Amino acid sequence: MNKKEKEQEKKFYSRNFTKFGLDMNIFVSAVTAVLVLGFIIFTIARPTVSAEFFSNINTMFNEHFNWLYVFTINASFFFLIFIGFSKFGNIRLGEYSSKPEYGNVAWYAMMFSAGIGIGVFFYGVAEPIYHLNVPTSLQSGSIFDNFKIMYLHWGAHAWAVYGLFAIGLGYFSYNKGLPFAIRSLFYPLLKDKIYGILGDLIDTVATLSVLFGLATSLGLGVQQINSGLSYVFGIPNETNVQVILIIGITFIAILSVVSGISKGIKWLSEANIVVSSLLLLAITLIGPTTYIISTYLSSIGIYLRDFLNIGFFTATNPEDIAWQGKWTVFYWAWWISWAPFVGTFIARISKGRTIRQIAFGIIALPTAAITLAMTILGASGIYVNNLHNDVITKAIESNVATSMFVMFNYLTDSGLLQGFLSIISVIAIIIFFVTSSDSGSLVVSSLTSSGLENPPKIQRVFWAIMEGTIALSVLLIGGEAALQTIESAVVILGLPFSIIFIMIIISLSKELPESYKEYSRKKRITLKNRLDRIRDDPKFK
Repeated sequence: MNKKEKEQEKKFYSRNFTKFGLDMNIFVSAVTAVLVLGFIIFTIARPTVSAEFFSNINTMFNEHFNWLYVFTINASFFFLIFIGFSKFGNIRLGEYSSKPEYGNVAWYAMMFSAGIGIGVFFYGVAEPIYHLNVPTSLQSGSIFDNFKIMYLHWGAHAWAVYGLFAIGLGYFSYNKGLPFAIRSLFYPLLKDKIYGILGDLIDTVATLSVLFGLATSLGLGVQQINSGLSYVFGIPNETNVQVILIIGITFIAILSVVSGISKGIKWLSEANIVVSSLLLLAITLIGPTTYIISTYLSSIGIYLRDFLNIGFFTATNPEDIAWQGKWTVFYWAWWISWAPFVGTFIARISKGRTIRQIAFGIIALPTAAITLAMTILGASGIYVNNLHNDVITKAIESNVATSMFVMFNYLTDSGLLQGFLSIISVIAIIIFFVTSSDSGSLVVSSLTSSGLENPPKIQRVFWAIMEGTIALSVLLIGGEAALQTIESAVVILGLPFSIIFIMIIISLSKELPESYKEYSRKKRITLKNRLDRIRDDPKFK
Protein backbone atom coordinates (compact mmCIF):
# COMPACT_ATOMS: atom_id res chain seq x y z
CA MET A 1 0.00 0.00 0.00
CA ASN A 2 1.13 3.57 -0.65
CA LYS A 3 1.40 6.30 1.98
CA LYS A 4 -2.14 7.57 1.41
CA GLU A 5 -3.58 4.07 1.74
CA LYS A 6 -1.67 3.45 4.97
CA GLU A 7 -3.04 6.68 6.39
CA GLN A 8 -6.54 5.57 5.39
CA GLU A 9 -6.07 2.25 7.18
CA LYS A 10 -4.80 3.98 10.32
CA LYS A 11 -7.82 6.29 10.21
CA PHE A 12 -10.03 3.23 9.71
CA TYR A 13 -8.90 1.55 12.93
CA SER A 14 -9.08 4.83 14.81
CA ARG A 15 -12.85 4.84 14.21
CA ASN A 16 -13.28 1.87 16.56
CA PHE A 17 -14.94 2.37 19.94
CA THR A 18 -12.26 1.39 22.47
CA LYS A 19 -13.73 2.12 25.91
CA PHE A 20 -14.85 -0.34 28.62
CA GLY A 21 -12.58 -3.11 27.32
CA LEU A 22 -14.22 -3.04 23.87
CA ASP A 23 -12.69 -2.51 20.45
CA MET A 24 -15.51 -2.41 17.91
CA ASN A 25 -16.69 -0.75 14.74
CA ILE A 26 -19.73 1.14 15.98
CA PHE A 27 -21.66 1.12 12.69
CA VAL A 28 -21.22 -2.60 11.97
CA SER A 29 -21.82 -3.64 15.59
CA ALA A 30 -24.79 -1.37 16.24
CA VAL A 31 -26.62 -1.98 12.96
CA THR A 32 -26.08 -5.74 13.23
CA ALA A 33 -27.23 -5.86 16.84
CA VAL A 34 -30.33 -3.75 16.13
CA LEU A 35 -31.36 -5.86 13.12
CA VAL A 36 -30.76 -9.12 14.99
CA LEU A 37 -32.68 -7.94 18.05
CA GLY A 38 -35.48 -6.75 15.77
CA PHE A 39 -35.64 -10.20 14.19
CA ILE A 40 -35.69 -11.87 17.61
CA ILE A 41 -38.50 -9.64 18.91
CA PHE A 42 -40.51 -10.01 15.70
CA THR A 43 -40.28 -13.82 15.60
CA ILE A 44 -41.10 -14.26 19.29
CA ALA A 45 -43.92 -11.69 19.40
CA ARG A 46 -45.55 -12.65 16.10
CA PRO A 47 -44.41 -16.20 15.25
CA THR A 48 -47.07 -16.98 12.62
CA VAL A 49 -46.86 -13.57 10.94
CA SER A 50 -43.05 -13.66 10.86
CA ALA A 51 -42.99 -17.18 9.40
CA GLU A 52 -45.44 -16.14 6.66
CA PHE A 53 -43.54 -12.90 5.99
CA PHE A 54 -40.18 -14.60 5.48
CA SER A 55 -41.79 -17.45 3.55
CA ASN A 56 -43.33 -15.03 1.03
CA ILE A 57 -39.98 -13.34 0.41
CA ASN A 58 -38.36 -16.76 0.08
CA THR A 59 -40.91 -17.82 -2.54
CA MET A 60 -40.31 -14.65 -4.54
CA PHE A 61 -36.55 -15.17 -4.48
CA ASN A 62 -36.94 -18.78 -5.62
CA GLU A 63 -39.16 -17.79 -8.54
CA HIS A 64 -37.02 -14.91 -9.81
CA PHE A 65 -33.44 -15.47 -8.62
CA ASN A 66 -32.85 -19.24 -8.57
CA TRP A 67 -30.55 -18.73 -11.58
CA LEU A 68 -28.35 -16.34 -9.57
CA TYR A 69 -27.66 -18.91 -6.84
CA VAL A 70 -26.86 -21.56 -9.48
CA PHE A 71 -24.58 -19.19 -11.39
CA THR A 72 -22.74 -18.07 -8.24
CA ILE A 73 -22.05 -21.58 -7.00
CA ASN A 74 -20.76 -22.79 -10.37
CA ALA A 75 -18.71 -19.66 -11.01
CA SER A 76 -17.06 -20.11 -7.61
CA PHE A 77 -16.27 -23.77 -8.29
CA PHE A 78 -14.77 -23.32 -11.74
CA PHE A 79 -12.82 -20.20 -10.78
CA LEU A 80 -11.32 -22.06 -7.83
CA ILE A 81 -10.35 -24.98 -10.07
CA PHE A 82 -8.82 -22.56 -12.57
CA ILE A 83 -6.61 -20.69 -10.10
CA GLY A 84 -5.67 -23.98 -8.44
CA PHE A 85 -4.33 -25.45 -11.68
CA SER A 86 -2.90 -22.18 -13.00
CA LYS A 87 0.41 -20.53 -12.19
CA PHE A 88 -1.43 -18.42 -9.61
CA GLY A 89 -1.72 -21.54 -7.49
CA ASN A 90 1.94 -21.11 -6.50
CA ILE A 91 1.22 -17.87 -4.67
CA ARG A 92 1.45 -18.34 -0.91
CA LEU A 93 -0.83 -16.60 1.60
CA GLY A 94 1.60 -14.39 3.50
CA GLU A 95 5.26 -13.81 2.80
CA TYR A 96 7.04 -15.79 0.11
CA SER A 97 8.80 -17.91 2.75
CA SER A 98 5.84 -18.23 5.17
CA LYS A 99 5.20 -21.65 6.68
CA PRO A 100 1.79 -23.05 7.74
CA GLU A 101 0.96 -22.32 11.37
CA TYR A 102 -0.99 -25.59 11.77
CA GLY A 103 -0.14 -29.10 10.63
CA ASN A 104 -2.28 -30.88 8.06
CA VAL A 105 -4.27 -32.93 10.60
CA ALA A 106 -5.19 -29.91 12.74
CA TRP A 107 -5.86 -27.81 9.62
CA TYR A 108 -8.25 -30.36 8.10
CA ALA A 109 -9.92 -31.01 11.45
CA MET A 110 -10.68 -27.34 12.09
CA MET A 111 -11.69 -26.72 8.48
CA PHE A 112 -14.01 -29.73 8.38
CA SER A 113 -15.60 -29.03 11.76
CA ALA A 114 -16.28 -25.39 10.89
CA GLY A 115 -17.52 -26.14 7.38
CA ILE A 116 -20.01 -28.93 7.96
CA GLY A 117 -21.80 -28.25 11.20
CA ILE A 118 -24.72 -30.27 12.44
CA GLY A 119 -26.54 -30.78 9.14
CA VAL A 120 -24.70 -34.00 8.27
CA PHE A 121 -26.43 -35.83 11.14
CA PHE A 122 -29.73 -34.00 10.75
CA TYR A 123 -30.18 -34.75 7.05
CA GLY A 124 -27.82 -37.71 6.47
CA VAL A 125 -30.42 -40.45 7.02
CA ALA A 126 -33.40 -38.54 5.64
CA GLU A 127 -32.12 -36.87 2.49
CA PRO A 128 -31.72 -39.97 0.23
CA ILE A 129 -35.34 -40.86 1.04
CA TYR A 130 -36.50 -37.31 0.33
CA HIS A 131 -34.76 -37.50 -3.06
CA LEU A 132 -36.41 -40.69 -4.28
CA ASN A 133 -38.54 -38.31 -6.38
CA VAL A 134 -36.65 -35.48 -8.07
CA PRO A 135 -37.37 -33.36 -11.18
CA THR A 136 -37.24 -35.28 -14.47
CA SER A 137 -34.26 -33.23 -15.66
CA LEU A 138 -32.19 -34.60 -12.79
CA GLN A 139 -33.09 -38.25 -13.32
CA SER A 140 -30.81 -40.67 -15.14
CA GLY A 141 -32.68 -43.90 -14.52
CA SER A 142 -30.16 -45.00 -11.89
CA ILE A 143 -31.28 -46.24 -8.49
CA PHE A 144 -28.52 -44.02 -7.07
CA ASP A 145 -29.93 -40.74 -8.35
CA ASN A 146 -31.01 -39.84 -4.82
CA PHE A 147 -27.43 -40.10 -3.54
CA LYS A 148 -26.20 -38.14 -6.56
CA ILE A 149 -28.46 -35.24 -5.57
CA MET A 150 -27.32 -35.45 -1.96
CA TYR A 151 -23.67 -35.23 -3.12
CA LEU A 152 -24.59 -32.19 -5.22
CA HIS A 153 -25.88 -30.41 -2.14
CA TRP A 154 -23.03 -31.34 0.21
CA GLY A 155 -20.02 -31.92 -2.03
CA ALA A 156 -17.58 -29.99 -4.18
CA HIS A 157 -19.83 -27.00 -4.93
CA ALA A 158 -20.32 -26.19 -1.25
CA TRP A 159 -16.63 -26.47 -0.41
CA ALA A 160 -15.64 -24.37 -3.43
CA VAL A 161 -17.61 -21.46 -1.95
CA TYR A 162 -15.64 -21.72 1.27
CA GLY A 163 -12.35 -22.07 -0.59
CA LEU A 164 -12.88 -19.05 -2.80
CA PHE A 165 -13.76 -16.87 0.17
CA ALA A 166 -10.81 -18.12 2.23
CA ILE A 167 -8.31 -17.54 -0.57
CA GLY A 168 -9.68 -14.09 -1.32
CA LEU A 169 -9.68 -12.86 2.26
CA GLY A 170 -6.37 -14.50 3.11
CA TYR A 171 -4.72 -13.02 0.03
CA PHE A 172 -5.88 -9.44 0.54
CA SER A 173 -5.14 -9.56 4.27
CA TYR A 174 -1.82 -11.44 4.40
CA ASN A 175 -0.37 -10.48 1.03
CA LYS A 176 -1.68 -6.94 0.61
CA GLY A 177 -1.68 -5.89 4.26
CA LEU A 178 -5.36 -4.95 4.32
CA PRO A 179 -7.66 -5.37 7.36
CA PHE A 180 -8.82 -8.93 8.06
CA ALA A 181 -12.38 -7.93 7.14
CA ILE A 182 -14.74 -8.77 4.28
CA ARG A 183 -14.46 -5.25 2.91
CA SER A 184 -10.84 -5.93 1.96
CA LEU A 185 -12.04 -8.31 -0.78
CA PHE A 186 -13.29 -5.25 -2.67
CA TYR A 187 -10.09 -3.24 -2.54
CA PRO A 188 -9.26 -3.63 -6.29
CA LEU A 189 -12.73 -2.27 -7.11
CA LEU A 190 -13.35 0.32 -4.37
CA LYS A 191 -9.79 1.26 -3.38
CA ASP A 192 -9.75 3.42 -0.21
CA LYS A 193 -13.56 3.59 -0.19
CA ILE A 194 -13.48 0.26 1.66
CA TYR A 195 -12.59 2.26 4.77
CA GLY A 196 -15.85 4.22 4.62
CA ILE A 197 -19.57 3.56 4.71
CA LEU A 198 -19.47 1.15 1.75
CA GLY A 199 -17.05 -1.07 3.65
CA ASP A 200 -19.22 -0.83 6.77
CA LEU A 201 -22.27 -2.00 4.79
CA ILE A 202 -20.32 -4.95 3.33
CA ASP A 203 -19.14 -6.07 6.78
CA THR A 204 -22.64 -5.64 8.20
CA VAL A 205 -24.20 -7.89 5.54
CA ALA A 206 -21.41 -10.43 6.15
CA THR A 207 -21.99 -10.39 9.90
CA LEU A 208 -25.74 -10.89 9.53
CA SER A 209 -25.08 -13.70 7.07
CA VAL A 210 -22.79 -15.46 9.55
CA LEU A 211 -25.22 -15.10 12.45
CA PHE A 212 -28.26 -16.42 10.60
CA GLY A 213 -26.30 -19.16 8.82
CA LEU A 214 -25.12 -20.38 12.22
CA ALA A 215 -28.59 -20.07 13.70
CA THR A 216 -29.80 -22.49 11.02
CA SER A 217 -27.44 -25.21 12.19
CA LEU A 218 -27.90 -24.46 15.87
CA GLY A 219 -31.67 -24.56 15.59
CA LEU A 220 -31.61 -27.88 13.74
CA GLY A 221 -28.93 -29.34 15.98
CA VAL A 222 -30.66 -28.74 19.28
CA GLN A 223 -33.79 -30.48 18.01
CA GLN A 224 -31.72 -33.54 17.18
CA ILE A 225 -29.83 -33.50 20.48
CA ASN A 226 -33.16 -33.45 22.28
CA SER A 227 -34.41 -36.32 20.09
CA GLY A 228 -31.35 -38.39 20.98
CA LEU A 229 -31.65 -37.70 24.69
CA SER A 230 -35.33 -38.60 24.49
CA TYR A 231 -34.56 -41.94 22.83
CA VAL A 232 -31.74 -42.86 25.19
CA PHE A 233 -32.79 -41.38 28.53
CA GLY A 234 -36.49 -40.67 28.09
CA ILE A 235 -36.00 -36.91 28.48
CA PRO A 236 -39.08 -35.09 27.10
CA ASN A 237 -38.73 -33.92 23.50
CA GLU A 238 -40.11 -30.43 23.96
CA THR A 239 -39.26 -26.76 23.58
CA ASN A 240 -38.38 -26.15 27.24
CA VAL A 241 -35.72 -28.85 27.14
CA GLN A 242 -34.31 -27.45 23.88
CA VAL A 243 -34.09 -23.97 25.40
CA ILE A 244 -32.06 -25.38 28.29
CA LEU A 245 -29.82 -27.25 25.83
CA ILE A 246 -29.12 -24.12 23.78
CA ILE A 247 -28.25 -22.16 26.93
CA GLY A 248 -25.98 -24.91 28.24
CA ILE A 249 -24.15 -25.56 24.99
CA THR A 250 -23.80 -21.83 24.28
CA PHE A 251 -22.08 -21.54 27.67
CA ILE A 252 -19.59 -24.27 26.66
CA ALA A 253 -19.03 -22.44 23.38
CA ILE A 254 -18.27 -19.23 25.29
CA LEU A 255 -15.58 -21.00 27.31
CA SER A 256 -14.06 -22.35 24.08
CA VAL A 257 -14.11 -19.08 22.13
CA VAL A 258 -12.54 -17.19 25.03
CA SER A 259 -9.62 -19.66 25.03
CA GLY A 260 -8.84 -18.92 21.36
CA ILE A 261 -8.09 -20.94 18.21
CA SER A 262 -4.93 -22.74 19.31
CA LYS A 263 -6.55 -24.12 22.46
CA GLY A 264 -10.30 -24.68 22.73
CA ILE A 265 -11.28 -24.49 19.06
CA LYS A 266 -8.38 -26.65 17.85
CA TRP A 267 -8.90 -29.27 20.57
CA LEU A 268 -12.65 -29.49 20.02
CA SER A 269 -12.21 -29.74 16.24
CA GLU A 270 -9.78 -32.65 16.57
CA ALA A 271 -12.06 -34.32 19.12
CA ASN A 272 -14.94 -33.81 16.70
CA ILE A 273 -13.16 -35.69 13.92
CA VAL A 274 -12.26 -38.58 16.24
CA VAL A 275 -15.77 -38.99 17.70
CA SER A 276 -17.53 -38.64 14.33
CA SER A 277 -15.14 -41.09 12.65
CA LEU A 278 -15.64 -43.69 15.39
CA LEU A 279 -19.42 -43.32 15.11
CA LEU A 280 -19.44 -43.70 11.32
CA LEU A 281 -17.05 -46.67 11.49
CA ALA A 282 -19.31 -48.34 14.07
CA ILE A 283 -22.39 -47.81 11.88
CA THR A 284 -20.55 -49.25 8.88
CA LEU A 285 -19.44 -52.37 10.77
CA ILE A 286 -22.72 -52.94 12.62
CA GLY A 287 -24.91 -52.08 9.63
CA PRO A 288 -25.05 -53.34 6.03
CA THR A 289 -21.32 -52.97 5.30
CA THR A 290 -21.33 -54.31 1.74
CA TYR A 291 -24.42 -52.31 0.81
CA ILE A 292 -22.85 -49.09 2.14
CA ILE A 293 -19.58 -49.53 0.24
CA SER A 294 -21.32 -50.57 -2.99
CA THR A 295 -23.72 -47.63 -2.75
CA TYR A 296 -20.87 -45.18 -2.21
CA LEU A 297 -18.80 -46.36 -5.17
CA SER A 298 -21.79 -46.50 -7.52
CA SER A 299 -23.16 -43.14 -6.39
CA ILE A 300 -19.81 -41.37 -6.77
CA GLY A 301 -19.64 -42.64 -10.34
CA ILE A 302 -23.14 -41.32 -11.12
CA TYR A 303 -22.32 -38.02 -9.40
CA LEU A 304 -19.16 -37.48 -11.44
CA ARG A 305 -20.86 -38.54 -14.68
CA ASP A 306 -23.76 -36.11 -14.22
CA PHE A 307 -21.75 -33.39 -12.47
CA LEU A 308 -22.38 -30.63 -15.04
CA ASN A 309 -26.01 -31.54 -15.69
CA ILE A 310 -27.08 -31.45 -12.06
CA GLY A 311 -24.77 -28.56 -11.16
CA PHE A 312 -26.26 -26.22 -13.77
CA PHE A 313 -29.88 -27.37 -13.42
CA THR A 314 -32.15 -24.32 -13.11
CA ALA A 315 -35.86 -25.00 -12.71
CA THR A 316 -38.40 -23.26 -14.95
CA ASN A 317 -41.81 -24.82 -14.28
CA PRO A 318 -43.64 -24.18 -10.97
CA GLU A 319 -43.31 -27.72 -9.61
CA ASP A 320 -39.57 -27.89 -10.26
CA ILE A 321 -39.08 -24.34 -8.93
CA ALA A 322 -40.76 -25.36 -5.67
CA TRP A 323 -38.53 -28.44 -5.39
CA GLN A 324 -35.34 -26.53 -6.21
CA GLY A 325 -36.28 -23.76 -3.77
CA LYS A 326 -36.82 -26.25 -0.96
CA TRP A 327 -33.59 -28.12 -1.64
CA THR A 328 -30.88 -26.89 -4.00
CA VAL A 329 -31.46 -23.14 -3.67
CA PHE A 330 -31.74 -23.50 0.10
CA TYR A 331 -28.44 -25.37 0.22
CA TRP A 332 -26.69 -22.93 -2.13
CA ALA A 333 -27.93 -20.02 -0.01
CA TRP A 334 -26.92 -21.86 3.18
CA TRP A 335 -23.35 -22.39 1.97
CA ILE A 336 -23.14 -18.82 0.68
CA SER A 337 -24.44 -17.52 4.02
CA TRP A 338 -21.91 -19.67 5.87
CA ALA A 339 -19.03 -18.58 3.62
CA PRO A 340 -18.15 -15.36 5.50
CA PHE A 341 -17.92 -17.46 8.67
CA VAL A 342 -16.21 -20.59 7.34
CA GLY A 343 -14.14 -18.73 4.72
CA THR A 344 -12.87 -16.21 7.27
CA PHE A 345 -12.05 -18.97 9.74
CA ILE A 346 -10.23 -21.05 7.10
CA ALA A 347 -8.31 -17.98 5.94
CA ARG A 348 -7.21 -17.35 9.52
CA ILE A 349 -5.81 -20.89 9.90
CA SER A 350 -4.31 -21.08 6.38
CA LYS A 351 -1.55 -18.48 6.47
CA GLY A 352 1.58 -19.94 4.89
CA ARG A 353 -0.27 -22.28 2.52
CA THR A 354 -0.36 -21.83 -1.23
CA ILE A 355 -3.49 -21.03 -3.19
CA ARG A 356 -3.18 -24.46 -4.84
CA GLN A 357 -3.00 -26.25 -1.48
CA ILE A 358 -6.13 -24.47 -0.26
CA ALA A 359 -8.06 -24.77 -3.54
CA PHE A 360 -7.57 -28.52 -3.93
CA GLY A 361 -7.27 -29.30 -0.22
CA ILE A 362 -10.63 -27.74 0.48
CA ILE A 363 -12.41 -29.48 -2.41
CA ALA A 364 -10.91 -32.98 -2.65
CA LEU A 365 -10.63 -34.42 0.86
CA PRO A 366 -13.66 -32.70 2.47
CA THR A 367 -15.87 -33.70 -0.49
CA ALA A 368 -14.73 -37.32 -0.26
CA ALA A 369 -15.21 -37.31 3.52
CA ILE A 370 -18.63 -35.70 3.62
CA THR A 371 -20.07 -37.81 0.78
CA LEU A 372 -18.78 -40.97 2.49
CA ALA A 373 -20.19 -39.90 5.87
CA MET A 374 -23.62 -39.14 4.45
CA THR A 375 -23.62 -42.35 2.43
CA ILE A 376 -22.95 -44.38 5.58
CA LEU A 377 -25.96 -42.73 7.21
CA GLY A 378 -28.14 -42.57 4.09
CA ALA A 379 -27.46 -46.08 2.77
CA SER A 380 -28.08 -47.53 6.22
CA GLY A 381 -31.35 -45.64 6.37
CA ILE A 382 -32.44 -46.85 2.91
CA TYR A 383 -31.49 -50.44 3.84
CA VAL A 384 -33.51 -50.35 7.08
CA ASN A 385 -36.41 -48.60 5.35
CA ASN A 386 -36.65 -51.29 2.66
CA LEU A 387 -36.34 -54.11 5.20
CA HIS A 388 -38.88 -52.82 7.71
CA ASN A 389 -41.87 -51.49 5.76
CA ASP A 390 -40.86 -47.83 5.33
CA VAL A 391 -40.12 -47.33 9.03
CA ILE A 392 -37.61 -44.52 8.31
CA THR A 393 -40.03 -42.77 5.95
CA LYS A 394 -42.62 -42.75 8.73
CA ALA A 395 -40.06 -41.42 11.22
CA ILE A 396 -39.10 -38.61 8.82
CA GLU A 397 -42.73 -37.66 8.34
CA SER A 398 -43.24 -37.62 12.09
CA ASN A 399 -40.03 -35.77 13.08
CA VAL A 400 -36.98 -35.71 10.82
CA ALA A 401 -34.71 -35.06 13.82
CA THR A 402 -35.47 -38.55 15.17
CA SER A 403 -34.83 -40.48 11.94
CA MET A 404 -31.21 -41.35 12.76
CA PHE A 405 -32.12 -42.67 16.21
CA VAL A 406 -34.99 -44.71 14.81
CA MET A 407 -32.55 -46.23 12.34
CA PHE A 408 -30.27 -47.32 15.21
CA ASN A 409 -33.15 -49.28 16.75
CA TYR A 410 -33.50 -51.34 13.57
CA LEU A 411 -29.83 -51.53 12.64
CA THR A 412 -29.08 -54.01 15.43
CA ASP A 413 -31.06 -56.12 17.90
CA SER A 414 -28.62 -55.32 20.70
CA GLY A 415 -30.03 -52.75 23.08
CA LEU A 416 -26.49 -52.05 24.28
CA LEU A 417 -25.30 -51.19 20.76
CA GLN A 418 -28.41 -49.13 20.09
CA GLY A 419 -27.71 -47.08 23.21
CA PHE A 420 -24.02 -46.80 22.36
CA LEU A 421 -24.71 -45.44 18.87
CA SER A 422 -27.29 -42.98 20.19
CA ILE A 423 -25.04 -41.65 22.96
CA ILE A 424 -22.03 -41.24 20.66
CA SER A 425 -24.27 -39.49 18.12
CA VAL A 426 -25.47 -37.01 20.73
CA ILE A 427 -21.87 -36.34 21.81
CA ALA A 428 -20.82 -35.80 18.17
CA ILE A 429 -23.72 -33.40 17.53
CA ILE A 430 -22.94 -31.45 20.71
CA ILE A 431 -19.29 -31.07 19.68
CA PHE A 432 -20.39 -29.94 16.20
CA PHE A 433 -22.73 -27.50 17.91
CA VAL A 434 -19.96 -26.06 20.08
CA THR A 435 -17.31 -25.87 17.34
CA SER A 436 -19.71 -24.07 15.02
CA SER A 437 -20.72 -21.61 17.73
CA ASP A 438 -17.24 -20.85 19.08
CA SER A 439 -15.50 -20.42 15.72
CA GLY A 440 -18.51 -18.44 14.47
CA SER A 441 -18.37 -16.15 17.51
CA LEU A 442 -14.67 -15.53 16.90
CA VAL A 443 -15.35 -14.60 13.27
CA VAL A 444 -18.30 -12.32 14.11
CA SER A 445 -16.21 -10.62 16.81
CA SER A 446 -13.48 -10.01 14.24
CA LEU A 447 -15.92 -8.69 11.63
CA THR A 448 -17.48 -6.25 14.09
CA SER A 449 -14.09 -4.98 15.28
CA SER A 450 -12.80 -3.92 11.85
CA GLY A 451 -10.99 -7.22 11.28
CA LEU A 452 -8.91 -7.47 14.46
CA GLU A 453 -7.18 -10.84 14.72
CA ASN A 454 -7.77 -11.08 18.46
CA PRO A 455 -10.89 -9.09 19.36
CA PRO A 456 -11.61 -8.49 23.08
CA LYS A 457 -13.02 -11.46 24.97
CA ILE A 458 -16.10 -9.53 26.08
CA GLN A 459 -17.09 -9.08 22.42
CA ARG A 460 -16.62 -12.78 21.70
CA VAL A 461 -18.89 -13.58 24.64
CA PHE A 462 -21.54 -11.10 23.47
CA TRP A 463 -21.76 -12.55 19.96
CA ALA A 464 -21.77 -16.13 21.24
CA ILE A 465 -24.78 -15.20 23.37
CA MET A 466 -26.40 -13.45 20.39
CA GLU A 467 -26.07 -16.60 18.24
CA GLY A 468 -27.75 -18.69 20.90
CA THR A 469 -30.51 -16.10 21.24
CA ILE A 470 -31.29 -16.17 17.52
CA ALA A 471 -31.55 -19.95 17.67
CA LEU A 472 -33.83 -19.63 20.70
CA SER A 473 -36.12 -17.13 18.98
CA VAL A 474 -36.57 -19.36 15.94
CA LEU A 475 -36.99 -22.42 18.16
CA LEU A 476 -39.80 -20.76 20.09
CA ILE A 477 -41.83 -20.45 16.88
CA GLY A 478 -41.95 -24.23 16.85
CA GLY A 479 -42.81 -26.93 14.33
CA GLU A 480 -42.86 -26.47 10.57
CA ALA A 481 -43.04 -22.69 10.91
CA ALA A 482 -39.64 -22.69 12.62
CA LEU A 483 -37.99 -24.65 9.83
CA GLN A 484 -39.59 -22.40 7.21
CA THR A 485 -38.38 -19.26 8.96
CA ILE A 486 -34.84 -20.64 9.27
CA GLU A 487 -34.70 -21.63 5.60
CA SER A 488 -36.27 -18.37 4.43
CA ALA A 489 -33.86 -16.17 6.40
CA VAL A 490 -30.88 -18.07 4.96
CA VAL A 491 -32.12 -17.81 1.36
CA ILE A 492 -32.84 -14.09 1.77
CA LEU A 493 -29.35 -13.33 3.12
CA GLY A 494 -27.78 -15.56 0.49
CA LEU A 495 -28.99 -13.30 -2.34
CA PRO A 496 -26.86 -10.19 -1.63
CA PHE A 497 -23.89 -12.42 -0.89
CA SER A 498 -24.30 -14.13 -4.26
CA ILE A 499 -23.55 -10.76 -5.83
CA ILE A 500 -20.64 -10.24 -3.43
CA PHE A 501 -19.15 -13.58 -4.54
CA ILE A 502 -19.19 -12.49 -8.16
CA MET A 503 -17.37 -9.32 -7.12
CA ILE A 504 -14.78 -11.41 -5.25
CA ILE A 505 -14.03 -13.32 -8.46
CA ILE A 506 -13.62 -10.04 -10.34
CA SER A 507 -11.33 -8.65 -7.60
CA LEU A 508 -9.05 -11.71 -7.63
CA SER A 509 -9.00 -11.73 -11.44
CA LYS A 510 -7.69 -8.16 -11.39
CA GLU A 511 -5.16 -8.72 -8.62
CA LEU A 512 -3.59 -12.18 -9.06
CA PRO A 513 -1.74 -11.46 -12.36
CA GLU A 514 0.09 -8.55 -10.72
CA SER A 515 0.79 -10.57 -7.61
CA TYR A 516 2.27 -13.39 -9.67
CA LYS A 517 4.87 -10.98 -11.06
CA GLU A 518 5.96 -10.23 -7.50
CA TYR A 519 5.97 -13.95 -6.68
CA SER A 520 8.18 -14.67 -9.73
CA ARG A 521 10.59 -11.88 -8.74
CA LYS A 522 10.96 -13.24 -5.20
CA LYS A 523 11.39 -16.75 -6.57
CA ARG A 524 14.25 -15.60 -8.79
CA ILE A 525 15.89 -13.76 -5.90
CA THR A 526 15.57 -16.80 -3.61
CA LEU A 527 17.00 -19.11 -6.27
CA LYS A 528 19.90 -16.71 -6.92
CA ASN A 529 20.69 -16.50 -3.20
CA ARG A 530 20.70 -20.29 -2.91
CA LEU A 531 23.01 -20.61 -5.93
CA ASP A 532 25.30 -17.95 -4.46
CA ARG A 533 25.51 -19.86 -1.16
CA ILE A 534 26.32 -23.08 -3.01
CA ARG A 535 28.94 -21.31 -5.09
CA ASP A 536 30.58 -19.81 -2.00
CA ASP A 537 30.51 -23.09 -0.06
CA PRO A 538 34.11 -24.39 0.26
CA LYS A 539 32.91 -27.95 -0.34
CA PHE A 540 32.08 -27.03 -3.93
CA LYS A 541 35.34 -25.27 -4.67
